[in-house]
Amino acid sequence: MARGFESKDVEYQQAEAERTRTLGRGLTPAQGAAGAERKTVELALARKRAELAAARSDAHRRMLTAAIEALELELKRLA
Repeated sequence: MARGFESKDVEYQQAEAERTRTLGRGLTPAQGAAGAERKTVELALARKRAELAAARSDAHRRMLTAAIEALELELKRLA
């Protein structure tokens, strides 16, 4: 037997409410940009740390250490 329009609408509203709770509130463009910038800095930091682990030259290690410190400062600024 076919269900009525009202019961389908109620089911849709309940599904939308659950989806909204699962996804959380939407981000503003500024929040999205800040999150993307933070993610970029985090990835750069991870890459520099991996490069430091593989570095063989003292000069290269010093350069990577300085870069890591700068990226960590940038992350603190973004927090």
